[in-house]
Amino acid sequence: MTVIVTGGAGYIGAHIIRLLAARGDDVVVVDDLSNGRADRVGDARLEVADLAADSTVDRLAALFREVGARAVIHLAARKRVDESLTRPTWYYRQNVGGLAHVLEAMERADVPSLVFSSSAAVYGAPSSALVTEASPTAPMNPYGETKLAGEWLVRDAARAWGMRCLSLRYFNVAGAGWDDLHDPAALNLVPLVLGRIRAGLPPLVFGSDHPTPDGTCIRDYVHVLDLAQAHIAALDHVALAGAVVDDDAGPGADHVLNIGTGVGSSVLEVLDAFAVATGAPVVPELLGRRAGDPPQVVAAVDRAVDVLGWRAERDLAEIVRSTVRAEVAAR
Repeated sequence: MTVIVTGGAGYIGAHIIRLLAARGDDVVVVDDLSNGRADRVGDARLEVADLAADSTVDRLAALFREVGARAVIHLAARKRVDESLTRPTWYYRQNVGGLAHVLEAMERADVPSLVFSSSAAVYGAPSSALVTEASPTAPMNPYGETKLAGEWLVRDAARAWGMRCLSLRYFNVAGAGWDDLHDPAALNLVPLVLGRIRAGLPPLVFGSDHPTPDGTCIRDYVHVLDLAQAHIAALDHVALAGAVVDDDAGPGADHVLNIGTGVGSSVLEVLDAFAVATGAPVVPELLGRRAGDPPQVVAAVDRAVDVLGWRAERDLAEIVRSTVRAEVAAR
């Protein structure tokens, strides 16, 4: 099967295309290389393109027809929360506009299947510790809003012309499946902690008086290789079994899946894992709570297990060990 992977030269994308290539799929990567690296795509064909440009639709449609594309995994997006707050219109143009262009090209070229990269950011600050796909969506920033709007756009395209689709809501992705595929961006706790340790600085802990067992926030951390394998399972589901949007389904009941572990880890537990992985004590700097930080956010993953037959296999210790190994290899 020929699969298009937008954003395939990035951290998550590089893991996905390596798995696709290993099982014999033909892969074409479309990436603007603003955050990705050409040397990460292996033998896959690389097309450098700005998905937000109007002229890209014709080019994509022609490419999809040329290679006989049967599915798209759409990862390409801007994903910095702080940046989205200062550049909201640009974020909508990049994330929603870019997706709209991909979908238009798919319709023109009759590409039937899509796996869309969404985010747990669509939930905002959930009121319950365990988050299901039917939990209320209330994004707290433009980044999360663009991901929710993307889900709506995917759903509407599926209703309009029969595209089969799944939207995957990632929780906190970290780790490295291979030592040469480290995460170059510090956008969640795991790479942030390692960056502070390597700089000789204490990791920062925001709030030690939350209503959790050790007083620090609890989050669901999923290994990037588990996440990549979830994409493969989702791709096979939409390509073979089908995942057509059901107008009668309730909220979150049709084309949306949480991708996490179903297990929460506190900030102090993450620091303990770094102490074990590095062989050195990790002493944090305790600060006050950040506004809007929910005490606990953990993914309910039953639907991913039921629909895809997928379950995360790697724990927090492996996430941290692989992060440390990959950072050492990248020096």
